[in-house]
Amino acid sequence: MNENQPNTLPPSYFDEVYRANQDPWNFETSAYEREKYATTMAALTKPQYEHAFEIGCSLGVLTEQLAPRCGHLLAIDVAEAPLLRAQERCRHLPQVEFQQRRLPEEFPAGQHFNLIVLSEVGYYWALPDLKRSAALLLEALNPGGQLLLVHWTPPVHDYPLTGDEVHDFFLRTATATGPLRLLNNQRHETYRLDLLEKI
Repeated sequence: MNENQPNTLPPSYFDEVYRANQDPWNFETSAYEREKYATTMAALTKPQYEHAFEIGCSLGVLTEQLAPRCGHLLAIDVAEAPLLRAQERCRHLPQVEFQQRRLPEEFPAGQHFNLIVLSEVGYYWALPDLKRSAALLLEALNPGGQLLLVHWTPPVHDYPLTGDEVHDFFLRTATATGPLRLLNNQRHETYRLDLLEKI
């Protein structure tokens, strides 16, 4: 992992992907995704999170499962098309707020969270943007708050980073300086999960 990685994938990349296919990663139909979502939800250690933040919510499939555990859930995505479908999916959940934002440039300033979910997003950032985003996430996480990382691990040609590089960055930098401790780490055949808690 080095500073000469390809650039962060732009919003136009995702606009084109969703223009070609409404569910390009089979979030709604894949048995793999269902199993991963179940593992994700089971990893959360608290029954309720007052303020939660989901980055890259896409069609809102995981959002809908997270919402009952959240007092308020801010769910963001860079692309408009999946956000519209996510809003429709979660219209029965008044605690969910959807916004179109790009990180790190449009990070929700001044907000603090008890849970931040970064699932299948980190590898879209080039290393400098991962560093900036990580610093903002750690600052926005309340003491005792949790950061849940879940990412596909095989390399993807288009992506600047791999899932392992994203997780290893957080584990190496965030835990080395003391703000986070590791609560849970799991490696599955094609994805990994790490749950970190702010000290």
